[in-house]
Amino acid sequence: MMAQYLEIKAHYPEALLFYRMGDFYELFFDDAAAAAEALDIALTKRGKHLDQDIPMCGVPVHAAEGYLLTLIRKGFRVAVCEQMEDPAEAKKRGAKSVVRREVVRLVTPGTLTEESLLDARRHNYLTSFANVRDTGALAWVDISTGAFHVMPMAAARLGPELARLAPREVLLAEADVLSLAETVSESGASLTTLGQAAFDSTAGERRLCALFGVGTLDAYGQFTRPEIAAMGAIVDWLDITQKGKLPLLRPPVRENEARVMQIDAATRRNLELTHALNGGRAGSLLATIDRTVTPGGGRLLERRLSSPSRALDVVQARLESVQFAVEQSRICADLRDSLRKVPDLDRALSRLGLDRGGPRDLAAVRNGLAQAANIAERLTDSDLPPLLAEAVSGLTGHDTLLDLLDQALIAEPPLLVRDGGFIAPGFDGGLDEARQLRDEGRGVIARMQGEFIQQTGIQSLKIKHNNVLGYFIEVTSTHADRMLAPPLNDHFKHRQTTANQLRFTTIALTEMETRILNAGGRALGIEKRLYDDLKTAILARAAEIAQTARGLAEIDLSTALADLARAETWCRPKVDQSRALRITGGRHPVVERALRAQGGAPFIANECDLGEDSDIWLLTGPNMAGKSTFLRQNALIALLAQMGSYVPARSAHIGMVSQLFSRVGASDDLARGRSTFMVEMVETAAILNQADDHALVILDEIGRGTATYDGLSIAWATLEHLHDVNGCRALFATHYHELTNLSDKLARVENATVTVKEHDGDVVFMHEVRRGAADRSYGVQVAKLAGLPTAVVARARVVLEALERGEREGSGAQRALIDDLPLFAAIPPPPPAPTRRHSVVEKRLEDILPDSLSPREALDLIYELKALATDTASKAG
Repeated sequence: MMAQYLEIKAHYPEALLFYRMGDFYELFFDDAAAAAEALDIALTKRGKHLDQDIPMCGVPVHAAEGYLLTLIRKGFRVAVCEQMEDPAEAKKRGAKSVVRREVVRLVTPGTLTEESLLDARRHNYLTSFANVRDTGALAWVDISTGAFHVMPMAAARLGPELARLAPREVLLAEADVLSLAETVSESGASLTTLGQAAFDSTAGERRLCALFGVGTLDAYGQFTRPEIAAMGAIVDWLDITQKGKLPLLRPPVRENEARVMQIDAATRRNLELTHALNGGRAGSLLATIDRTVTPGGGRLLERRLSSPSRALDVVQARLESVQFAVEQSRICADLRDSLRKVPDLDRALSRLGLDRGGPRDLAAVRNGLAQAANIAERLTDSDLPPLLAEAVSGLTGHDTLLDLLDQALIAEPPLLVRDGGFIAPGFDGGLDEARQLRDEGRGVIARMQGEFIQQTGIQSLKIKHNNVLGYFIEVTSTHADRMLAPPLNDHFKHRQTTANQLRFTTIALTEMETRILNAGGRALGIEKRLYDDLKTAILARAAEIAQTARGLAEIDLSTALADLARAETWCRPKVDQSRALRITGGRHPVVERALRAQGGAPFIANECDLGEDSDIWLLTGPNMAGKSTFLRQNALIALLAQMGSYVPARSAHIGMVSQLFSRVGASDDLARGRSTFMVEMVETAAILNQADDHALVILDEIGRGTATYDGLSIAWATLEHLHDVNGCRALFATHYHELTNLSDKLARVENATVTVKEHDGDVVFMHEVRRGAADRSYGVQVAKLAGLPTAVVARARVVLEALERGEREGSGAQRALIDDLPLFAAIPPPPPAPTRRHSVVEKRLEDILPDSLSPREALDLIYELKALATDTASKAG
């Protein structure tokens, strides 16, 4: 056995080998040590190899999926090795013969299909990048849904595209690993290296044609050699991991990066589109706006949010669908009730195609098609916008298949085929009979006994059973002559005579005995055959069912966005090809929801007006006033509009944004030896080198990570470059108030500020943005609010006043003032705050118990307090 294990393991050196032994998958040697640590299970030993104990651990077959999930998440690959014959068959070859085993599947992050291993609301992409003569292409596939896409792309765009797709696994040719491995690592995906032959475009074309059963790929589009190479590598890897059982993939769809808004990885991270900065989904824009009720709708929402469109006709079609659902609130509510009953058709279909499905996947298809028919009927008489009309057209046409599944399946089937019991009574006569024999064997024998009594006229005739004869007919010896004489002896065959009884059998009884003894196995065998028949019937209509799944996802997304728009008072944006970004009453959806959840103050809405005359706003104001929130909310509103959603504003006019760049906040990148300032500069450089005149750029505190004059110089030059060279729309937040003078020099720059109010040395944040410049940053006041010691705050005020006075008087005076400032330790502690004297009015209020006042007494008290206040004011004057 161990020789067989080592031989199989030699073919999968980089994977853990799950070696099937009865009811367990067992692992040996280094695999066992690694798996035991990763899974936190016991590491034992089994036998010896080269006089050394063999480490061993194992997991139960019935619970293997949970262990697989843990191992995949920790970066392992698993080769699943199954027993390919019954142990009894192996023994026929000899007592020491080993059961034949083969690896039936290589489990990798990008090839998962099991429901328990996947997030229902996220795609699980496997991607492949091919580089042919310095021309590249990226292909990606989700084998759990069948989605297959490809896009021509330069190697420099790999990072942003991986950030958009968030794949679990990336395939690269050996020649490209050195230059692209770091990019893949930054995306969080697992890297798989394939030989150059896997990326051969000629072989790739043959693989693709064989997969789709066509002679040429021309029907699916005109693909370049790199695109064919990237797609061919995916098919090659699937053939390796699935052991020739290729999944149901849709024909490849060619995408064009010019038709989607370009968003780099840093911007996605800064804006927290699909994941919050802590890495989780909660707190992201996706989690905030997701009201879809089907897994397919949830995945479609993430795709749209990750890839906002730049095609005006596409955006308008999506907005029209949402508007229809907003206006038809009753229809929308009914549709959402029906959609809640829709299972994950795509993934059920995929599992059936890979032969990893079960009865519940059959039921999922049945239930999904039934709900699709109900939804189509509900929308038949409605005047639908084009996108919804197209979606509804794909929901019908499954009547024959649906009738078959309705008749064949029970309401709630078991998970596994081997459990049986999923075929409905009355669907198959042979199955009903086998079940009856299995469940009611005694009753069947009793009915046969009655038939034999009627046939022979012997009332004492019995049918009995023992382990030697099995079932037999027994009569007393007094009836021997009748049973042994014609015509009964032609039907009843004598088997045994005892002292007082005679025992007989019949062909019918012998057959019934065999059927009863084998009824359980026969019933399960019939159900397996019927399962295969039903699976075949479903797979024959796989393309039509996939179209239905896409239609249901589209309807789900439109109604979900409409439900969001009604509940949150969002508006339909005006989207065109202009350079406008005019937003009235704009809000940040994530922050607004957080404030509501905390029961705090309402979100303060703000205006933004970028256009041809002033397409750069220079935003000043103190920390904590809301500058970063303002920047982000306008970027998110533009993004939501172009994904085809209503937006959180009273009105919005969005000129098509080609690229979205955000540099808001930064941290050290210790792994790559980059300081916070270096990270900031790298991200800023990417913006200045790439942004075109239809880009939207939001920049926050450029240059704050270095010395004051260095930072000011960098911020100054950056703003000029955005204005003169990039010519893009931008929101530029800064604490360098010197930059506000640039509005006089740069024609399209306008100053804006976040307002505050100051009272007794403290600041009150108004969170309102208005045109104009801030006079200062209020940093000391914010420090006081943060809880800095009083002595530190007081010292900071002294230093600030001295520095500001020195700046007004010139650099020499400033240097002298700094030199004259006493050391911090020499400064005496600040005097205690003066005791506040209570006014006459306050003293009077101390004696009042509001709950004890009658209305009349309360009114008299108001007059009294007013008189006291007037008298106090006159004396003070």
